Amino acid sequence: MYRPDPKDKPRDALRKWLHGIAWRLASHYIHSAYVRHAVIHPSPLGLLREPVGIDMHAQIEAREVLDAMASLPPWQVDALLSVDDPESVSAYARRHRMSPHTALSRLRIAREALALKLRRCRR
Repeated sequence: MYRPDPKDKPRDALRKWLHGIAWRLASHYIHSAYVRHAVIHPSPLGLLREPVGIDMHAQIEAREVLDAMASLPPWQVDALLSVDDPESVSAYARRHRMSPHTALSRLRIAREALALKLRRCRR
């Protein structure tokens, strides 16, 4: 129910009204049962009985693969990422206007280049 004071400027009156609405909404949220009963723990994963997630060795290997892929040319990265697409290689080839044999050849070259980069960075 926006009823501004006639003495105030319209812009200032609207600003005060919106500030009041935002203040009431924020205060109601802070005092709600959901927020009031939330308990923040410094390390919630430490409360679990078994380890969760990927181990550190796998994370380091994943970072190495991502770094190696970042150093490849864009067409090789695109060919490598096409393997993860749900579409077939022939659909990928049609979308890029090439023959399926060319798409498979580019995928093979990209895999070899990635394997070479990984061998070099692991030495």
